[in-house]
Amino acid sequence: MNIYLMALLAMLLPPLAVYLNVGISRGFWINLLLTMLGFVPGVVHAFYIVTTVHRSR
Repeated sequence: MNIYLMALLAMLLPPLAVYLNVGISRGFWINLLLTMLGFVPGVVHAFYIVTTVHRSR
């Protein structure tokens, strides 16, 4: 997917952005937990996942 679209999705729905990048994996569950504990940590983690996975593709 487009990196800009994934970044926007990471801001609005962080777990969905991580799921679309890595599927149901450890990163998804960590992001879900971070988002439930506080929205901002979930967004930061989602940006990290989106940028690192996109860079490796």
